[in-house]
Amino acid sequence: MTDSEYSVRMEKDGEGIDRPFVSPAVIRRLPRYFRYLRELLREGKTRISSAELSDRMQVTASQIRQDLNCFGGFGQQGYGYNVSYLYSKISDLLGVSMGLHAIIIGAGDLGRALVRSTMFEKRGVDIIAMFDVDPDLIGKEFGGAKIYDMKDLEDFCDSNVVDMAVLTLPKEKAEEEAARLLSLGVTGFWNFTGKELIYAPDEAVVENVHLGDSLMSLNYELCRQMSEKSKKSSKETE
Repeated sequence: MTDSEYSVRMEKDGEGIDRPFVSPAVIRRLPRYFRYLRELLREGKTRISSAELSDRMQVTASQIRQDLNCFGGFGQQGYGYNVSYLYSKISDLLGVSMGLHAIIIGAGDLGRALVRSTMFEKRGVDIIAMFDVDPDLIGKEFGGAKIYDMKDLEDFCDSNVVDMAVLTLPKEKAEEEAARLLSLGVTGFWNFTGKELIYAPDEAVVENVHLGDSLMSLNYELCRQMSEKSKKSSKETE
């Protein structure tokens, strides 16, 4: 990244944004605050108490206050939270205004579905390219992003700012391509390959997404619910 690009990023992000080291659990709740506050804005809500936000999010009011106090609080006793201000601050914390650039590695079904999604734009991430090895896909565009040959990855990263890579390629290629990207200065990975990528915090930031794990968590809770209903039914018929 050039000095001018860094300056633009800092101007967008705001020099006063403080991102202290806090519990990963707190960080994982921030996107939920972002979503719920955006819904409140759409409803025209101007202020909300921690108790009201607690009812919506199913998180205790105490937990909400503790979470937000990690970053300065943002609320006033007896008034609650200014929805627009809190949304703006959490957006800043989550880098929505940073203008982050991403590429998708793997232009298969999942990659094409992701690039067509509006979630990147809503969260301040610009998908600037896709990469694949399939000659039938190279040169085509999906969701406004052109598909390049994987052989051109080095040249592309040399001439473009790439902050993160979305990995949707076969799992056996995940480590190799992640190492390649890391050598090119890409330090953020949203990994859908199913292969766990682990780096030291000062090397890269990785979000390993395992859709199967989420499904099996749902399976467990559903089976538990069914078991409880079955036990209750058996007791009622005794």
